[in-house]
Amino acid sequence: MNVVNQILPAHNIGDYVPMIDGPEKVSGRAKYTADLLVPGSLAGRIFRSPYSHAEILEVDVSEAARLPGVKAIITGADCDKTFGVLPIARSEHPLARDRVRYRGEPVAAVAAIDDATAKEALRRIKLKVRELPAYHTAHEAMADNAIALHTHRAKNIERDVYFELGNVEAAFAAADLVRQATYNCAEVCQNQMEMHAALADYDAVRDRMTVHASTQVPYYVHLMLAQVLGMDMSRIRVVKPHVGGGFGCRTETLNVELIAALLARKAGGCVRIVVNREETFITHRGRPETDIRLKIGLRNDGRITGVECECIQRGGAHSGYGVVTILYAGSMLYAIYDLHNVRYIGKRVLTNTPPCGAFRGHGTVDVRFAFESLLDQMAREMGLDPIAVRRANYLQAPTFTDNDLMVNSYGLPECVDWVERQSGWKERTARRDSGAVEKNGAIKKGLGFACSHYISGASKPVNWTGEPHATVKIKLDFDGSIVVLSGAADIGQGSTTILAQAVAEVLGLDLARVRVVTGDSEVVPKDNGSYSSRVTFMVGNAAIDAAQNLKAVLIAAAARKLDARPGEIECLGELYRAGAQDKGLSFNDVVTEALKDSGTITVTGTYSTIPESHGGKKYRGSAIGGTMGYSYSAQVVEVSVDEDTGVVTVDNVWVAHDCGKALNRLTVEGQVQGSVWMGLGQAMSEEAAYHEGLMLTANMLDYRVPTIQDSPPIEVGIVESIDPHGPFGAKEAGEGSLAAFLPALTNAIADAIGLRFNDLPVTPDRVFAALEKRARAAASKRNGGA
Repeated sequence: MNVVNQILPAHNIGDYVPMIDGPEKVSGRAKYTADLLVPGSLAGRIFRSPYSHAEILEVDVSEAARLPGVKAIITGADCDKTFGVLPIARSEHPLARDRVRYRGEPVAAVAAIDDATAKEALRRIKLKVRELPAYHTAHEAMADNAIALHTHRAKNIERDVYFELGNVEAAFAAADLVRQATYNCAEVCQNQMEMHAALADYDAVRDRMTVHASTQVPYYVHLMLAQVLGMDMSRIRVVKPHVGGGFGCRTETLNVELIAALLARKAGGCVRIVVNREETFITHRGRPETDIRLKIGLRNDGRITGVECECIQRGGAHSGYGVVTILYAGSMLYAIYDLHNVRYIGKRVLTNTPPCGAFRGHGTVDVRFAFESLLDQMAREMGLDPIAVRRANYLQAPTFTDNDLMVNSYGLPECVDWVERQSGWKERTARRDSGAVEKNGAIKKGLGFACSHYISGASKPVNWTGEPHATVKIKLDFDGSIVVLSGAADIGQGSTTILAQAVAEVLGLDLARVRVVTGDSEVVPKDNGSYSSRVTFMVGNAAIDAAQNLKAVLIAAAARKLDARPGEIECLGELYRAGAQDKGLSFNDVVTEALKDSGTITVTGTYSTIPESHGGKKYRGSAIGGTMGYSYSAQVVEVSVDEDTGVVTVDNVWVAHDCGKALNRLTVEGQVQGSVWMGLGQAMSEEAAYHEGLMLTANMLDYRVPTIQDSPPIEVGIVESIDPHGPFGAKEAGEGSLAAFLPALTNAIADAIGLRFNDLPVTPDRVFAALEKRARAAASKRNGGA
């Protein structure tokens, strides 16, 4: 047989593909913002408030300004513009004006010839204030006699949400069991490895600003730089180098980037700011402390009749993502189970603590913890298998939920089946029910189960411009290389690799022919950023569109050269031919033909969500939660609890994730395992603790992130429901598995020792205290209550 007939296009989807930026990262060649050292750049430092809440009377920088080597000092007086994520909630200044509202809030900043001089200058700044009452909890801030942190927010409520769909009271009346419980989830920080950094270079001659920033959304940084500096956007360039983790904290423009730019403009040069670990914690933007009151009605057959959820979030001193976060907490009660009677009361509260923001699983994690915990508790009280209860409440896709969320693919049943089978759930629970409880002296074992879900990008962008949700350009020139231009930020999740795979798959080419250029606003098209797991779905679809447009150009060129019609051309990647017996043209020959008349070829691909996915108008804010595709996850967690010490050890985790289609199985598994591991931290050890507004855990010793020694074996099952709208059927894979771990853990602890923990994190001292309390109660009962 002629070897030409055996040529097949390359396939790049669905396998284990190493990340294309992996060699730079593992070798240390990758450059992060803090690695950028420009000759002659000035060292920037930030002076921060030592007060939780105070009126600023004077910021005296005169002594600091006289220090030799100090080139610029700025205060709140230098910028009266505010910034923030949402146009309706921009109350934060880069440097505090009139008032400071949390300990660590930037008040002034210095640019000097070296870091030692900048530090000394900070020491010479004098801040004179009149202290005001400070509120460090949501309930303190909402008190009747509390003064407003921001004059436009009564009772310090940033956002008050209420909706009821269906008839909740009638649903509770129809239930066989109604239970209510309260939950508290501590505030947590992302604690990414890279500390916040920015390099701002101002060209005074041309009035141009270039900012290198560790950001997840270069577009937002560009937008806020223009607003804060009062500069035309065309005079600003934003560059995103490699980013050492984000997990949500870098979806917002941070004060670090804005302060660096303000200093650079005042100094007329280049300013570099790299904040330390404590300052990174204080900049925060983590998951807010959340108090939840949840009530569920359940029938004897396991069907949920009604739900009432009250959620109060301690949001910190400024809005950030607050309006969105409190809305997600309510809207995402839906789209996982078949619910028809739901009441939601949500309050996002301003407090004198650092501003919270978006954290992996944005807005959904704490409420899902409460929901899956109470459902498990009620199932066991009714003698029902917790897995059977979930099965009784499955959705039937395609469908729209009562709050108008569009569900087109639904792999939760397959996820549940997988973890039930892989964990040996039936056999283990049967042994437990027969009295054969697994135990070894003081060590008790237990299994817990829970489910979760998440969006594949918000169907309505935060800053709506009317442009496509995603734009990708592909450049093809004389060298035959495919250059993909995208503004999407790869922050370690592997999105750059996915774009290369998508383009190579459409063109049938090996990945070696594809290069991806991202992160420079001067070169790449605007992108809405890496948040809410939108990149694979939206930018992936745009990349496919661009590749298909390029393929059409190449097929047309091949048809001209082969004297055939475009419909007769077969694209085999490195070979284009008009029939099986045709010798055909090499890819390079086709490129040469395509370039003849036009020169360099540039094609554009775009993607936008469909209106049906935008959410409804049944209550204010109901568009939050709308997406083109929901991922689903189920988990079984096995624990050992030492009743002598209160130490909980996670022995095994089985997690199944419906990602629609696994475009890259390597990154999907890694993202799912990372989600589980991050959930483990929130559930068992992490807490942003404060004393009178001073963060006590602002370092990597006191803020207890699990280490590799704490990480259990995590077995991942990939479920492919093939979403009709996703790129090659894909949905998100990076966030949806986080939330299920929290309740699966506490459900497992309850299975092991019969005690439920509704407050997170579940630390050994809390477990030990609960065991002691139960032992004392039992002893008192034996002694007749004496």
